[in-house]
Amino acid sequence: MTEGRRMARNRTTSGRAGQDRGVIRPAAVSVFLGVAGVAAGLTLPALAQNYSFSDVRIEGNQRVDATTVLGFARINRGQAVSGGQLNEAYQRLADSGLFETVEIVPQGGTLVIRVQEYPTINVINFEGNARIKDENLATLIQSQSRRAYNPSQAEADAAAITEAYRVQGRIAATVTPKIIRRSGNRVDLVFDIAEGKVVEIERLSFVGNRAYSDRRLRQVLETKQAGLLRSVIASDTFIAERIELDKQLLRDFYLSRGFIDFEVLDATAEVTRERDAFFLTFTVQEGQSYSFGQVTASSEVEGVDAADFSNALRIRRGVTYSPSVVENNIARLESLALQKGLNFIRVEPRITRNERNQTLDVNFALVRGERIFVERIDIEGNTTTLDQVVRRQFRTVEGDPFNPREVRQSAERIRALGYFANADVNTQPGSSPDQVVVNVDVEEQPTGSLSFGVSYGVSSGAGFSIGFSEQNFLGRGQILGLDVSTGTDNINTQINFVEPAFLGRDLRFRFNTYYRETDNQYSRYDTRRIGISPSIEFPISENGRLEMRYTLSQDKIQNVDRGLDDDGDTDASSIILRKEEDRGALIASSLGYTYSWDSNRGGMNPTGRNLLRFSQDFAGVGGDVEYVFTTALALTERKVWNEELTVRAVLEGGVLNMIGDDSSRVTDRFFGNGKIRGFEPNGIGPRDLNVGNEDALGGNYFAVARLEAEFPLGLPEEYGFMGGVFMDAGSVWSLDDVNGGENGDDPVDDDFHLRSSVGVSVFWTTPIGPLRFNFAKAIEKQDYDKEQFFDLTISTRF
Repeated sequence: MTEGRRMARNRTTSGRAGQDRGVIRPAAVSVFLGVAGVAAGLTLPALAQNYSFSDVRIEGNQRVDATTVLGFARINRGQAVSGGQLNEAYQRLADSGLFETVEIVPQGGTLVIRVQEYPTINVINFEGNARIKDENLATLIQSQSRRAYNPSQAEADAAAITEAYRVQGRIAATVTPKIIRRSGNRVDLVFDIAEGKVVEIERLSFVGNRAYSDRRLRQVLETKQAGLLRSVIASDTFIAERIELDKQLLRDFYLSRGFIDFEVLDATAEVTRERDAFFLTFTVQEGQSYSFGQVTASSEVEGVDAADFSNALRIRRGVTYSPSVVENNIARLESLALQKGLNFIRVEPRITRNERNQTLDVNFALVRGERIFVERIDIEGNTTTLDQVVRRQFRTVEGDPFNPREVRQSAERIRALGYFANADVNTQPGSSPDQVVVNVDVEEQPTGSLSFGVSYGVSSGAGFSIGFSEQNFLGRGQILGLDVSTGTDNINTQINFVEPAFLGRDLRFRFNTYYRETDNQYSRYDTRRIGISPSIEFPISENGRLEMRYTLSQDKIQNVDRGLDDDGDTDASSIILRKEEDRGALIASSLGYTYSWDSNRGGMNPTGRNLLRFSQDFAGVGGDVEYVFTTALALTERKVWNEELTVRAVLEGGVLNMIGDDSSRVTDRFFGNGKIRGFEPNGIGPRDLNVGNEDALGGNYFAVARLEAEFPLGLPEEYGFMGGVFMDAGSVWSLDDVNGGENGDDPVDDDFHLRSSVGVSVFWTTPIGPLRFNFAKAIEKQDYDKEQFFDLTISTRF
């Protein structure tokens, strides 16, 4: 028998080194044990022997020094070791991840540890990928060039790449790591990628819903059902992580509509046999919708009268219950307590359910909270955004009484900024029992965008635009935007800057400058307008805001098409020639304000909205013209029939009052552009019929009423089609100067003449932008009005 008999042999990775590409297999290792001192005719079990070696020799190592190898083996010269200990030494060397093969060979009094190190990675390549670029894949892996190759790490990298494809909805994607052996113990690492197809949501359905249709609930979810143009839609791919968000969206939807017992019982995703589509089903339990019953306030704090707090409540009996309404009233009462100098007052909503009439009685109880203060607010993760931008979302500062509800609302305000991909706000005990530390951990995301756009209108033709927008300029939370758009007959350039927290307060400062030029746009003359307008906006009530502004502009009408005939007579109205072109460019300097009241500013009524807006500008603070320019708008909107039908009513009007002897100009008057469907822009209002151009002159007054309804067409919701009907009525009228014709001898009719129209609309929400098709028929009109039966509008940015 031979001394040093081998008990196992090593295996190597597949492929011929230096030329063949093979799939990576786990590193192969083996132990060689020699048995010495065997008695004649008797074989002793090798693993039962103890061995003692006078020398340990390391072979095959190049980058790893001998000391490191011995450190993993843990075998010293002269140390008595058993066969089991040799196996353990072998296992430690194999698990080190440094060696492709390991051999332990006893040779008399010498133990030989023979290793083959893993090769060095020469280059890393990706093959077969089209949906994810190489540079993006490179950020997902840990293997690196000029580092030792590790098959376990390569497999982990392949799993990370597979996960990236799964997030994009390609669950059938496979990634296989392979190596190409090169000279000098080097390998090229190649990730062979089979991307597969996007796995779409073929059917998105609900079980247990009675109050709302599947169509309505699908509008709530982030996940969408595959439909038309599915190849360019990302929201219809199956992403498992999105299901939890969808569940929360369903809960919020039902809770805001009074369904306090609503639950998502299950969300099941079933893949088809071909693994190219999913059937996603949400099983829900709606319960009943509750309304507010009796709403009261009570005080459990000595010396605090609840009467003042009862008067501050803003909940009407019979209104559908909503948690956001309750939260809003809690905030109102706690703010009132602070105004009265009452610290550590907490408001607890105590709800009593009335099953018989499906109402909820709410008692807002004023209680004494714990005496805990905010020790400090720590902000981490913001590399670009300044701390102050995050801090100003808090209504409390260091040293203020701690209010858990205020911290939760501050977290929502931070997330609503749109600056962060993730924002976590939590608290931890401070340096003493009455102190807490508020920790804000954010993850920033890009806030700038460069966009290109196209638009089209039947009247305006094709248009193009380019825009730059930065929502967090220099990390200060400021907005900077630049937009340039061109159409068939116009150029519009605008620069906009917004500071949302001017002087550290809830003051929104805006600076806007613009340049607008038209070239025979719906008329036989050109216009040019240049202006700047700084403004400041602030809240004056819970739902109301006021904007104060100053505007300095220069307006000019030019290139009037005189259309001279053979006799030298002009075809342009003398009103335009006399009052506009001959006066040249005029400067208007005005102070103005806009008051707006929006019932849905806090988002507390998801099924309806009321909006009021009133605006006035007073020109004459210097400049060449003096006037008062007034506009007003009132809107009400409701979702009815289980929110399947949206009805809307809008009343809008305006008045231009000239001061002194000046008459109004066409650049300041109203034209009703787009206000009454069924008519061209500049298609209604006073018109000089005594000249060839017959240009619209506009009017000093306008008033329009619009009624419309939007409803589903019965097509699958994922196709994005909706229908609508509308009725518009109104007019544009009144001029300061009605002396028209070529020489001002022919009066122009500027009386009020009612115009009206009815029509239908088709709305199509597409990945390239929202499309609206209007088909309108003018009912009331004047003979000289210009009608427009069909209108198509599209606007998109990409």
